[in-house]
This record gives sequence, structure tokens and C-alpha cells, in this order.
Amino acid sequence: MGRFFGLSPISAGFIAVLVGYTSSAAIVFQAASAAGAGPEHISSWLLALGLGMGSTCIGLSLYFRAPVLTAWSTPGAALLATALVGLPMNEAVGAFLVASALITLCGVTGWVEALMKHVPKSLAAGMLAGVLLRFGINVFTSLSEQLGLVGLMLGIYLVGRRLRSRYTIPLTFLGGLLWAGVNGLVRLDAIDLAFARPIFTAPAFTWSTGVGVAIPLFIVTMSSQNVPGIAVLRANGYRTPVSPLIGWTGLTGLLLAPFGGFSFNLAAITAAICMSPEAERDPERRYLAAVWAGVFYVITGLLGATVASLFSALPRELVAAIAGIALFGTIGNSLAGALHDDTERDAALIAFLVTASGLTLLGIGSAFWGLLFGLAARQAIAEIR
Repeated sequence: MGRFFGLSPISAGFIAVLVGYTSSAAIVFQAASAAGAGPEHISSWLLALGLGMGSTCIGLSLYFRAPVLTAWSTPGAALLATALVGLPMNEAVGAFLVASALITLCGVTGWVEALMKHVPKSLAAGMLAGVLLRFGINVFTSLSEQLGLVGLMLGIYLVGRRLRSRYTIPLTFLGGLLWAGVNGLVRLDAIDLAFARPIFTAPAFTWSTGVGVAIPLFIVTMSSQNVPGIAVLRANGYRTPVSPLIGWTGLTGLLLAPFGGFSFNLAAITAAICMSPEAERDPERRYLAAVWAGVFYVITGLLGATVASLFSALPRELVAAIAGIALFGTIGNSLAGALHDDTERDAALIAFLVTASGLTLLGIGSAFWGLLFGLAARQAIAEIR
């Protein structure tokens, strides 16, 4: 019992949750706002996400005795921040359910690796880069509006990258928060210390939302979150069976989607924190760090209303900056993955450009069309050759 309450696994679990929230909670906030969510709905989203991540971290880690860390889909949230604009909340929930059902099906049937082979990594990376491009650009549009605030955050980020610190994003967020506080940009009266309450939204299903939102959300979550999450487990020597992990995250999404749990998946970056020697010297006991991360996720979820009010109290430029800066690495890796193979470079570039364009046809968003145009270009080029 003493080892369970050890300082190392507790601190590693806390840091993993801190990194997860400071790096992408702002993106979730924007995704919920795009669907027309008010403060109460946003707190319900954070409650559902916190409880879903917490329960899966604790349950799967204890069952498999491995550091299984789950997370919301950050690229998925970025996709939703653009794809949900103008959609009613019930159609958004319908898309969440469809995406989670597909993830569950992959887990139950064991089709994970076979299915992902039909979506070339370069095209998935191009589509993801196109989805995230706007967030990166917003950092520099915010720079013109709050030069000191955003300039300081960029400086901290670059120094952190130079030092290769794992705490770069939390420190960047903290630096921006301190600047905003000193300069009176934080609306303290908007912060409300309260527990979150679940709000149920009955789903509605339309073919355009299913094709334009649910399928891209499924593909982005599988290719950009679950596949790297599996790779991190394997790289650290854990041979935990994949299908049950994917299946349980999908099932959790099915249960919590009506309350705002838009997608759950295996974590990669934050999982690496719980798998490091700093978390626990004995690799067989590093699962305790993931269990503690789950505990902190549950606590943060219960305080979802407070988290939501905190972000509403912050200046818009700070939220936009931390969301974009946190995605710099993902944008860069996605572009590198999209353009790495010169035989698929043209197709991946088309997928990137179409997705970034914001094209909407037949009521279907640009992420789907980017992938479809990319696949068509890849096939056409292959036939010519």
C-alpha cells in the first residue's frame, strides 16, 4: 500500500494530467463553443471527458498491470472546432456516437491494424495538418493583438524546446497566465468554484454530419492518437493486447457522448511521462502512475465547471495562443509525415490543401473531402506510373 502512495507515481500522474489539460483543454473549449455550447454544456463536456479518461486509466491499468493512459482526441477536438460550426448540438452528439461506434467495432473485431492500412499514413497526416493549420496561424494573428502576451509565450516555448523540457507547454501556459494577471487581463469575477453537472443531449443523425464529421473524427483519432499510443506501449516493452484497449475506449465514448465525451483514445505523449523511470524505477509498477493520472482526471472532471469558468475568464488571445503553440509539434510532425514519401507527396499535399481550404460540398466538411481528393490523386498517379 505504501508503494501505491509513493511520491514518484503520484507526481508523474499529476504532471501527465497537467500537461494534457494545459496543452489541449483550450482546443476542447473551442470545439464545444463551435457547437454552440454555453458554459453549462462546456462544463458537462469536461465532466464527461474527465470521468471517461479517469475510469479507463484506472480500470485498464489495474486490470492489465500496465501504464495504460487514455486521453481525449486532441486532433479530433481541433477537427470539431471547425467542423461543428453551425451544427446543432444534437447532430454533433450523433457524430460522436458514430465515431465511437466505429472505434468500438475496431476493438471488438480486432480490425485495428488491418483497417488503418487502407488509409495511407501520408494522407492521414496531410488531412490532420490541414485541420490543425488554422490553430497555428491563430497564434500569429493573436500576436498582433496582444504583442507582449503572445510574444512572451512564444519566447518561453522556444527556450523550452531548446532545453528539450517536457514541461514546455505547462510553463508556456503559466507564463502567459502570469502576464495576463499582472496586466489585468484575467476577469477574476468570471471564475466560479463549482462542481460540474451532466447535461444530456439526445442525438440526431444525418448523413452529411456522419460523413463530414464522424468519419474524419474516427480516422484522425485512430491514426493520430491510437496508433502512436500503441507504439509508445510497445516501445516501452509493454505487450498489452491492443483490441481490448481500443474497444473499451470506444465503449466509453458511446456511454458518454450524449454528455459531451466526444472521443476517447490511447494517449502517447502524456503516456510516456507515466512510463518513464522518473515515474517508477520498476517497470512492472509504473502502472501506478497511470492509476494516479486517472484519479486526477476524475477530480478535474468533477471540477469541470470551475475549469470552464477559468478558460472563459482568460483573454481570448491567451487561449488561442496556447492552443496553437501546443499543436506546433503535431503540425510539424504531420507535415513531415505527409511529405516524407516522394511517391505520395502530391496526393498528401492535395489532402492538406483541400482540408485547409475549408471546402464544404453537399453539406460535408473539408476533412472528408481532403482525404477523398487525396485518395483519388494517389490512385490516379499510381495508374499513370
